[in-house]
Amino acid sequence: MNKKADIGLVGLAVMGENLVLNMESKGFTVAVYNRTTEKVDNFVNGRGKDKNIIGTRNLQELVDSLERPRKIMIMVKAGKPVDDFIDQVIPFLDKGDVLIDGGNTHFPDTNRRTAYLESKGFLYIGTGVSGGEEGALIGPSIMPGGSKAAWPLVKDIFLKIAARVDDGTPCCDWVGEDGAGHFVKMVHNGIEYGDMQLICEAYQIMKDMLGMSAGQMHEVFKAWNESELDSYLIEITRDILGYNDEDGEPMVDKILDTAGQKGTGKWTAVAALDLGIPLTLIGESVFARCLSAQKDERVEASKILKGPEPEFTGDKVRFIEDLRQALYASKMVSYAQGYVLMREAAKEYGWDLNYGGIALMWRGGCIIRSAFLSKIKEAFDKNNKLKNLLLDPFFQETVHTAQESWRRVVSSATSNGIPIPALSSALCYYDGYRTERLPANLLQAQRDYFGAHTYERVDKARGEFFHTNWTGRGGTTASSTYNV
Repeated sequence: MNKKADIGLVGLAVMGENLVLNMESKGFTVAVYNRTTEKVDNFVNGRGKDKNIIGTRNLQELVDSLERPRKIMIMVKAGKPVDDFIDQVIPFLDKGDVLIDGGNTHFPDTNRRTAYLESKGFLYIGTGVSGGEEGALIGPSIMPGGSKAAWPLVKDIFLKIAARVDDGTPCCDWVGEDGAGHFVKMVHNGIEYGDMQLICEAYQIMKDMLGMSAGQMHEVFKAWNESELDSYLIEITRDILGYNDEDGEPMVDKILDTAGQKGTGKWTAVAALDLGIPLTLIGESVFARCLSAQKDERVEASKILKGPEPEFTGDKVRFIEDLRQALYASKMVSYAQGYVLMREAAKEYGWDLNYGGIALMWRGGCIIRSAFLSKIKEAFDKNNKLKNLLLDPFFQETVHTAQESWRRVVSSATSNGIPIPALSSALCYYDGYRTERLPANLLQAQRDYFGAHTYERVDKARGEFFHTNWTGRGGTTASSTYNV
């Protein structure tokens, strides 16, 4: 095979292998490299046999096998391994070559690497790739950012391997400079945390409060997936609840209730704290996983701490509809918070994000793909300056319609001792956001009392700060005004 490769890929774990097969199936020749060369041999002689895939055994071979400007996609563990590879491959590259990080990288690392490589005359892309193993093989959602000059060089490949929605539009577009692509992927993952936690809370309500079997819940999620809740996560929940072990018992009941995480949800919550954005639902979803991990402590506490025994006496069919509407409204809050975070990050980092385009990228291929993402695109197409999705007429009306059901679910679950941190925090956010006057006036008085932190007055212009000598012993000296 004399033809040089269109792109190289480093890291032949499952995601890397599947992306290579995806690229090759779309007409591209791909050169592959792995630090463990045995993986290269196994792949080229196995899944990649008789395909336009070039196996290479060292970095010199990899670079020499590529068309110029060279494009190398890195699919290794995020963090130091990416930096190590970059430093190892730089001596073999020419100015204008492109390195692409397709892992779940923290966006500040992409900011740093973009600046570093551009300073040496190279181009860099940090791209989110969502859809898991299947998405990588048949079409993921791809969210590239970094060096803008690199986009035309990889655009054809990315658009061809990306998932497509019903009208043929690829779920990929340029997101923005520096770490914008990885930031958007991070928010995607944060929303994914929120969606999964909301679904799990609905499951626990049905199981522990309504006394439903896995088979009965399977039928509920099957129906929900044919409603406005139509989405990948509802679909797989339906399948999971319908799957039985070899003994005929539901597999889900045999799985230990301790959740893992890879850090992207935490990064989203930390970014929200850094930017001062109330990302309450996603934050609670991260903490819910942390609490689940304290299994031994919870078992011990369950024998000591008391609460109500779940007991439901109402109309079960009506309550399941209430639960569906509560889940739908809460899901909207999750997306609303995520979009507020992206808007604030765009201001902070100077990114020009296409919010409707981001929703389009998430409509296919990715884990949070769902029917109502088209409504998000429509909302931003109508008003690109939209401050919060909940202010769009469609979202406003939907949440308003679901409100009574939402409140009944939160009230009933709380009364029955069912933990629902995500469902309840979503409702609290909604109530807080729609409240003209919150009790922060008292909070500011407290801060001024003990720390002379000052406050603004409702009868004075914004930006003018005051201090009260609350005790008569504090004098007139006030602390400087600042926000963190």
